Amino acid sequence: MTIDNYKFNGKKAIVRVDFNVPLGENGKVTDDTRIRGALPTLKKILEDGGSLIIMSHMGKPKGKFNPKYSLEQIKDDVAKALGRDVKFAKDCADASEAAANLKPGEVLLLENLRFYPEEEGKPVGIEKDDPKYEEAKKEMKERQKEFAKKLASYADVYVNDAFGTAHRKHASTAVIADSFDADNKMLGYLMEKEVQAVDNILSDIKRPFTAIMGGSKVSTKIGIIENLMDKVDNLILCGGMTYTFAKAQGGKVGNSICENDKLDLALDIIKKAKEKGVNLVLGTDCIAADSFSNDAKTMVVSCMDIPDGWEGLDAGPETRKAFANAIKGAKTILWNGPAGVFEFDNFTAGSRAIAEAIVEATNNGAFSLVGGGDSVACVNKFEMADQVSYVSTGGGALLEAIEGKILPGIAAIKK
Repeated sequence: MTIDNYKFNGKKAIVRVDFNVPLGENGKVTDDTRIRGALPTLKKILEDGGSLIIMSHMGKPKGKFNPKYSLEQIKDDVAKALGRDVKFAKDCADASEAAANLKPGEVLLLENLRFYPEEEGKPVGIEKDDPKYEEAKKEMKERQKEFAKKLASYADVYVNDAFGTAHRKHASTAVIADSFDADNKMLGYLMEKEVQAVDNILSDIKRPFTAIMGGSKVSTKIGIIENLMDKVDNLILCGGMTYTFAKAQGGKVGNSICENDKLDLALDIIKKAKEKGVNLVLGTDCIAADSFSNDAKTMVVSCMDIPDGWEGLDAGPETRKAFANAIKGAKTILWNGPAGVFEFDNFTAGSRAIAEAIVEATNNGAFSLVGGGDSVACVNKFEMADQVSYVSTGGGALLEAIEGKILPGIAAIKK
C-alpha cells in the first residue's frame, strides 16, 4: 500500500516521525527541518479526514523520563507547522483514552518513546558479558513486542516516515508493523523520497560518480568506503581522517586527530583504490591551528608535515582545488561529512568549497545527495540546501542503505 492510494477518511493513523530536533538552552527548537520534512505526510492524513497520532524519540534518555528530552517542548512548533491545535499525551504507553477520543482532523503528540527501554529493546542495567544477559535480552524482546502492540492499539493504520531511524529495529520503527496487515501499513512521503534518492545513487548511476566522505574517524566509515569502492569513479576522503592517512604514509601530524590503530587500514584503502582504478583524493595541505579554537593562530602547511603542538582543522587551498576538480565534472555526487571543523567560522573554507562545487555540478545536470547531520548542517549554514538535488534526513540510515544493508524500518512495511 502507498500513502497516495490510501484513504484516511475516518481512520486513526499513527505516524512514526523523526522529531529529534535540536533545542536551545531555553528549550526552543533551533532548526525545524525535520518537522517541516514530515508535513506532507501529516497533512495528507488530516486533509483526507483522518485523525493523527504522532510518535517520535528525542535524544538518548536511556529508558527513563528526563524533562530535557520531553516532546512537550516542541508541541507548539508542531502545532504552528500544521496550522492546528495539537493535544499532548504525557505517557506514550498510556494514551488509549486520548487516542480513542480523537476526532477527524485532530492531532495527538505522544511523549518521547525512548522514555521506555522497550522502545530500543535493549536490556537495562546488565552488561553483555553477564551470564544472564541473553536471558535478559530475550525477556526485553517480549516486553518490546507488548510495547509495540500497545502503540498499535491506538490506531487503524501505521505510517513510517522516520528515515533517520529506519536502520533501527525499534518498537516504533519495525516491531509495530507486525500488528498491521499489508493494506494498513505504509511508508510516508519523506521515506519514499529517501528510498528513491538512495536508489538513484546506487541503481541509476550516471558517471562520473564522486563520493565525498568526511568526518573524524576512518573506522566509522570503513563499511561505506569499501562498498563505494566498487561504485565510484572518484572518492574524496576528508575531515579528521585526513591525518590518519597522512601518518600511515609516513607523515608528521602534530596534535591532529589520528587513529593510530587504523594506519594499516588506511594503507589498505589506498591499495584497494589503485587496484580498482578509483581516483582517491586525499588532502595535501591543511589549515593548521595552535589550539582547538575559532580564534587560534593558523598557518597553511603540508598534511605530511604538521609541527608539534599544531593540529589540522580544515582543508588547505590546494586541497580545496583538488576536491572541487573531482566534483565539478561528476554526474552523480554523494556527500557525507565535512572537510573541517565547520562549526568554527574560521574553519569553514574546505566544506564551503565542497558545497559550492556540488552546487555547480548540480546546475550542470548532476544528481547530488547530501546526507548525515554535519553535511546537512553545512549546506544549511551556507544556505545552499535548496541548490542540491536532495538533502537526506538520515545519517546512519543513509550510510547503511548505501552500504547495501536492508533497513528494518523499510523491511517491516514491505513484508
